Amino acid sequence: MKGIITALITPFHEDGTINEKGLKEIVRYNIDTMKVNGLYVGGSTSESFLMDEKQKQQLFALVKKEAGETVPLIAQIGSLHVEEAVRLGNEAKQLGYDALSAITPYYYKFSFQEIKAYYQRLTEETNHPMIIYSNPAFTGAQFSVDDYGELLAFPNVIGVKYTDTDLAKLAKLKQMHPDKIFFSGADEMLFPFAVSGADGAIGSTYNLIGKEAIQLYEAIQASDLKTARDVQSQMNQVIDYLLDVGVYQGIKHVFKQKGLDAGFMKFPFRELTEEEKKNVEKILGIIEK
Repeated sequence: MKGIITALITPFHEDGTINEKGLKEIVRYNIDTMKVNGLYVGGSTSESFLMDEKQKQQLFALVKKEAGETVPLIAQIGSLHVEEAVRLGNEAKQLGYDALSAITPYYYKFSFQEIKAYYQRLTEETNHPMIIYSNPAFTGAQFSVDDYGELLAFPNVIGVKYTDTDLAKLAKLKQMHPDKIFFSGADEMLFPFAVSGADGAIGSTYNLIGKEAIQLYEAIQASDLKTARDVQSQMNQVIDYLLDVGVYQGIKHVFKQKGLDAGFMKFPFRELTEEEKKNVEKILGIIEK
């Protein structure tokens, strides 16, 4: 389970229910057109932290039904309600998801021992491959190399979605734990992450630029650094436009321009203004060259 994995968006109807038709189209687009190496379902990009448990279960089931066995699937189950996370993990396992992932418990300033106990309970009660989702900018939980070592020691923990900018730490972790998988979580930094030893990347912008991300990653593997830098520069043009208007809103609008039913945002996310729509449509000129 390596390479470029799309953090899947979720199309909603205006009333906040999942747009099943649009979701199927986006799953197919990622698999058939972007040709990504897997799908990460239920993460930040899916707006899952705005969903209730029943809707998350629905999302997992719909994606699995459409994707089948074509690519590996990772279910993000993290929740402040640990019992919910366990139920979601076992549900995803039963559906046939290849691995689980869980965001670090957030909002409260949990100690590392409390966070460790959380992951221990999840891994023991789901008994399925687990990828730690470390995103210190959003959760406030920063792990040391030794902290990561303790989490990686759990039998079912196979790796980390590393959404951090400390590349020296990543390189050291990869050296110390060569049998574990480390995914970049920063799309605009795929080049330096790949050079530092990342086994792949999980990101929201790969809904639109998955092919480019694969090209960059393969260029690094072939030691073609010039091509990799050039592709990263092209990707960052797209990412900058998305950051200007809102990444998830921007992706959905570009999808609509491409004929996909990308639906609405989940409340309280807002929709784009007409000016923002025109601005983000410039992405089409980049990705359709």
